[in-house]
This record gives sequence, structure tokens and C-alpha cells, in this order.
Amino acid sequence: MFIVKKKKGESDDALLTRFRKKTISTGLLPELRERERFKKKSEKKKEKLYRLKFENKLAKKRNY
Repeated sequence: MFIVKKKKGESDDALLTRFRKKTISTGLLPELRERERFKKKSEKKKEKLYRLKFENKLAKKRNY
């Protein structure tokens, strides 16, 4: 949990952009999306394997 307070003379748009950057940097949104519904262990395992295969594929392309 984090708090973003409005600075003196700061516009609402600037406050929102600081808030968005803070949520992205802390990884809060992906965690919330992950918790939206229950996932079985088998689903998590499949996602993990897919992620590893994808990362390996990208690494091969980069090193080529």
C-alpha cells in the first residue's frame, strides 16, 4: 500500500500520472488482476511453462 499526496501547486493530471507510475512500479495492478479469480495449480503450472518457453524463444531471437 502506498500514499500519493498532492504537492503544493500540482495539477490533478500530474497527481494522476504520479499515481499511475507508482502503481506500475510497485506491481500492484498485475497482482490485483492475478487475484481476480481462483486459479487451480494446474493452470498456474501451464502459465509458468508457457512463460518460460516464451522467454526462451525471445532470448534465442535476441542472441541470434
